[in-house]
Amino acid sequence: MASEKILNQKKEEVSKLAEQMKDAKLILLTDYRGINVTDDTTLRRDLRGSGAKYNIIKNNITKRALAECGIEGLEEKLEGPTAVVISSEDYLEPSKIIYKFSKDNDFYKIKGGVVDGKVMTAEEIITLAKLPSRETLLSMLAGALLGNISKVAVALDQVRMQKEEAGEKVTVSVPAEEPAVAEEANKEAETTEEA
Repeated sequence: MASEKILNQKKEEVSKLAEQMKDAKLILLTDYRGINVTDDTTLRRDLRGSGAKYNIIKNNITKRALAECGIEGLEEKLEGPTAVVISSEDYLEPSKIIYKFSKDNDFYKIKGGVVDGKVMTAEEIITLAKLPSRETLLSMLAGALLGNISKVAVALDQVRMQKEEAGEKVTVSVPAEEPAVAEEANKEAETTEEA
């Protein structure tokens, strides 16, 4: 039977891990078989850069910490060698790093995890990891908006040019807060019409 000192030490490990898990946006369980020290060091460095922690923890301690946090549904994933990735800052970037690493290393597998308190399968986490980053999505949205604004500007310019060719007076309407700008624009339109 284990001594009281060892039991207390294990309880402390469970409590520390559970405390990290409570604040985590991401908890990933991975099978780390077949990776060498160099790859492991690179993976740890990349994860540290994204604000995540990568630890190899005994399955029994991980099970107890998950239970202490009230997280259920990952017990069957805690078989064989398991590494635990925890991030309290972001879930997307560490997921992308682990997914990329698993693509490059055949034996390294995502077992499952928790994202923002929701238990997810490996397939769901991989789908999440394939999404573009927030910055990429924002730049795509900005590009789409700018493209539409450009199209509207070109269309309005074409309408203006057609009206000028037809000899119609072109007026620019500006909100009431800026009457001086509207007068100036109308004067310019009248000048071009006379010319």
